[in-house]
Amino acid sequence: MRSISPVGIGMRRPTTALVTRLVVLLWVALLCGGCAGNGSGDAADDPSPGPTADQPSTTPPSPPAPDPGACADCASIVLTGDLLVHPQLWEQAAADAAVTGKLPLDFEPLLAGQRPYLSAATLGICHLETPVADADGPFAGYPRFNVPPQILRAARDVGYDACTTASNHSLDWGPEGVERTLAALDAEGLGHTGSYASAADAREILILDRSGVKVAVIEATYGLNGAVPDQAWRVDLLDASTMVARARTAKALGSDIVIAALHAGDEYSSTPNAQQTEIAHALADSGLVDFVYGHHTHSVLPIERYKGTWIVHGLGNGVTELSPVHEVNNEGLMVRARLSRDEAGAWSVSGLDWLPSLIVAGPYRWCSLAPDRPVGACSSPEHEAAVRGRTRSVVESLGAAGAGAVQWELSSEGRGR
Repeated sequence: MRSISPVGIGMRRPTTALVTRLVVLLWVALLCGGCAGNGSGDAADDPSPGPTADQPSTTPPSPPAPDPGACADCASIVLTGDLLVHPQLWEQAAADAAVTGKLPLDFEPLLAGQRPYLSAATLGICHLETPVADADGPFAGYPRFNVPPQILRAARDVGYDACTTASNHSLDWGPEGVERTLAALDAEGLGHTGSYASAADAREILILDRSGVKVAVIEATYGLNGAVPDQAWRVDLLDASTMVARARTAKALGSDIVIAALHAGDEYSSTPNAQQTEIAHALADSGLVDFVYGHHTHSVLPIERYKGTWIVHGLGNGVTELSPVHEVNNEGLMVRARLSRDEAGAWSVSGLDWLPSLIVAGPYRWCSLAPDRPVGACSSPEHEAAVRGRTRSVVESLGAAGAGAVQWELSSEGRGR
């Protein structure tokens, strides 16, 4: 069992991202003083030049100040879509590094808008779409990605705890690329699952242990762009029975919550395909998986409440290079699964929050379009309204609103869990 806990690998969090979260909260508290409140080589991965424009500040709302009465029996998990790093993004990282002094590449400004949301959660999990190169390269974009590993330091610094790694690009650079990527994740103290350096690693379950709740993560991809792995265990491929077996193992190892990620779907679609739906429903039907979500389509997909289990069919892109052809490629979804523990000590997913996001250029940044963000803070009011409307219509197309999924607003929260 790979368990990220207060000891062993988990020692990274008290000294890095957790400290970052505490500093952010302290900084907000100091500014606020005594104020009240809390406030498959995919065409989608082919880079194409996007528009640039002067952008106003994209700083999202500050996280709520610590609440002395914060719930002792609740926690939350924040999830985002593909970290899909194209050459335009590492060019931006070089430009940002020249300003911040974090040479040669600084991706943190690209991701900085996510920090308040990750700070307001117990766990943050990203999806690393591509292999990473050595720190000094060579770097490569589509169709065989080999991206700067500095993206992982930025992910850690803004608050992620782990990344899933199984995708159709996992074997772009063969087993060496997989092993290099996993070593880079280890170096930053980030947990990972989906691809493996050894058969022994492939048998382990990623279990993240935070705030008294143990969350297991399992993930698999629909394919490998035609690549044949050197060993069958190298990358997890989608198979409902295999994923259910891993979930059963996770529960036997003491996991309170099991979440499953599916790297699958039709690019740019607004609906899940048959494979996504069948596997997601099978996982929910097993009674062993508490939450299901997906990535890969480069588009936001619906949220569904299926027989009591939340399924987020597609998160769209976390960060990517802008496409002037496919607007949905430039949009994404951040979700927060809220967890609670009953009087008997059993944990469950008790609620779901979602917010629309947008990638903007000039400079490249991830930008929240949450309801408490001022209109026009990321792009033009007209563009933001169109993205908000399109995202809502897709997200709620399978009845998510009626089932209780709500848009996430930091400014309305009473506790930062």
